[in-house]
Amino acid sequence: MYQGIKTVSFEEAVKVVKSGDRIHIHSVACAPQGLIQALCNRGRAGELRDVKLQHLHTEGSAPYAEAEFEGIFFLESYFVGSNVRKPTQEGYADYVPVHLSETQKLIRSGIHPVDVAMIQVCPPDKHGFVSMGTSVDATLAAVQNAKIVIGVINPNVPRAWGDAIIKLSDIDIFCEDNTPLIEAHPATLTEQDIAIGKNVASLIEDGATLQMGIGAIPNAVLSQLGNHKNLGIHTEMFADGVLPLYEKGVVNNMNKKFDKGKIVSTFLMGSKRVYDFIDDNPGVAMMDVGYTNDPFIIAQQPKMTAINSALSVDITGQVNADSLGIKFYSGSGGQLDFIRGAAASEGGKPIIALPAVTNKGVSKICPTLLNGAGVVTTRFDVHYIVTEFGIADLYGKTLQERAKTLINIAHPDHRETLDKAAFERFGSHYHFISK
Repeated sequence: MYQGIKTVSFEEAVKVVKSGDRIHIHSVACAPQGLIQALCNRGRAGELRDVKLQHLHTEGSAPYAEAEFEGIFFLESYFVGSNVRKPTQEGYADYVPVHLSETQKLIRSGIHPVDVAMIQVCPPDKHGFVSMGTSVDATLAAVQNAKIVIGVINPNVPRAWGDAIIKLSDIDIFCEDNTPLIEAHPATLTEQDIAIGKNVASLIEDGATLQMGIGAIPNAVLSQLGNHKNLGIHTEMFADGVLPLYEKGVVNNMNKKFDKGKIVSTFLMGSKRVYDFIDDNPGVAMMDVGYTNDPFIIAQQPKMTAINSALSVDITGQVNADSLGIKFYSGSGGQLDFIRGAAASEGGKPIIALPAVTNKGVSKICPTLLNGAGVVTTRFDVHYIVTEFGIADLYGKTLQERAKTLINIAHPDHRETLDKAAFERFGSHYHFISK
């Protein structure tokens, strides 16, 4: 179909994979489902053993992580997404604890050498370039260092600019597909989401540079920024919530020190509207994760405001964001990259935003973290904690002051229990501090 390019079937393409190889799979919406299924068919046929796979979060199915492929495939993911959570918790897949900024370093340094990279790209332009679309992240490092790169040309992949642009000559084997990219549609915001969003928005100044993720809380925050001015985006990802602010001119990226006038991200996940927005848009730079998540780059953006979430926070300010006790639930992602970068930015604000309780009514602000729970942002790095009940600024506060400040933004039903736990932990002087 594409002049001068020989394409093969998915089944033919994955024949290059050998037992013992390490494979990198393109991330999020660009995970090449046709290649994944063809690879799994080879596994079921008994043609492969001891193949390692690596990726960040991927959308769609991830059958290679299931128990049926034990001894055939073994996933070492950089983030525990929902599609590999159960196999990881059961031990059929595993997780590499790593800052998102350093995922590319594992590949470039040779610690995780890549034999085969499987990616999706847009159709080539007249100059012989294609784009990796919605996901650059650590996949660019895999393309640059893999022995063999299999590229699926898919017209549904947007032609994103920045580091997403690669040469046709970077790809060794070509396939074709016309399957639409998987979409993530914004959920309806609850009153709780909106309350959190308003509290976070009150911390955001005109001229700030923002980092946020996907989900109800980021969208709730963004929905409250309609009257702000000269906001910029330097983030690891963004979704639909950014678009109304961009169209209104609230997000114009003109106050940024680097990449003035451009939204910068390393991957994204949203509706087709987001994919269409980045298509051939020079106002969006999809960049290597070693750039977007470099704390030194982040720190130089003015009023860098990093908005991240958590699973729980203890009364000293330790932030758990990757596990439920000993069970891994997600990963560190770029949380600490941006927390530290924002803390070092002039006028910067590192923010952790979370609901005060779980869906089952359990307090997310707790006396101690669950046994085995991972600390992603340490008590030494934490600044702002935000719930629907208020804002706790922990920076420079003592342990006892932190406890009282956090209890004040906990759900009212849990404050008495938390207060008793703080008294037992810190002694009689705590009640003096509390008055």
